[in-house]
Amino acid sequence: MNTFLSSTASISAIEKFIEELPDKALHLGIRVLLAIVFFFIGTQLIKLVLKIMKKSMERAKVETGAIQFMSSFVKAALYILLILVLASSFGVEASIIAILGSAGLAFGLALQGSLSNLAGGVLIMVLKPFKVGDYIVDGTGKEGVVTEIQIFFTKLLTVDNKTIILPNGALANNCITNVTAQATRRLDLPVSISYGSDIKLAKDILMDVIKKDEAVLKDKEMLIYVNELGESAVNVFVRFWVKTDDYWTAKFRVIENCKLALDEAGVQIPFPQLDVHFDQPKE
Repeated sequence: MNTFLSSTASISAIEKFIEELPDKALHLGIRVLLAIVFFFIGTQLIKLVLKIMKKSMERAKVETGAIQFMSSFVKAALYILLILVLASSFGVEASIIAILGSAGLAFGLALQGSLSNLAGGVLIMVLKPFKVGDYIVDGTGKEGVVTEIQIFFTKLLTVDNKTIILPNGALANNCITNVTAQATRRLDLPVSISYGSDIKLAKDILMDVIKKDEAVLKDKEMLIYVNELGESAVNVFVRFWVKTDDYWTAKFRVIENCKLALDEAGVQIPFPQLDVHFDQPKE
């Protein structure tokens, strides 16, 4: 008898569930649809907030790197807030504090990863070892022009137009060489002349070359000096200063002009040679 009553109750419960299923499905569908609508509206509002914030920072003449960093940080925070609000509307009865606590725990477990990169990004923005537009070389030898500083990573553009993405944590904890931090740079160009050539004449010719070059800063040190007496040549260094923006063009042009001027004056630039002597066998 008890078994029969139990079976009847189960059947009644199933029938009741089936009867209520369309209403529940409709209710769920409406909530999903509203969530999609609210998500779309939320994303548009986030874009509007970011646009207003970016324009305000640009009017305040904030650095490009700081604008990029703050935009990515605020964007992430607003999207997390939007997701939490939508989750609570779906009957996720856990309090927002509990959800945030769980999220904080998850981030804490990833401290060596994403959070370390976030901390590195904050350090970069505070200490400013470089900014967008600077040419840097990191501790592993990767180099390029800084194009973006995000909350977790920094983008570099190489001279051959490749993009390098470096984690901010690694950048903040490694040696960084900022090549373009100063307005001027010094060039030291090695030039080798033969031992049979006139050293004083060669030095005068090389000095004349750099004095005539338009990129060389005439108010800074210009020096031609013998650096080493090598195995097959006298190694002379040409030292001068240029603006950082003119570094590469000046370097290539001065090297070429030094070679042309020395050739015109008959000063020989040696190259490695090997003399082989054969002894005639005695008869």
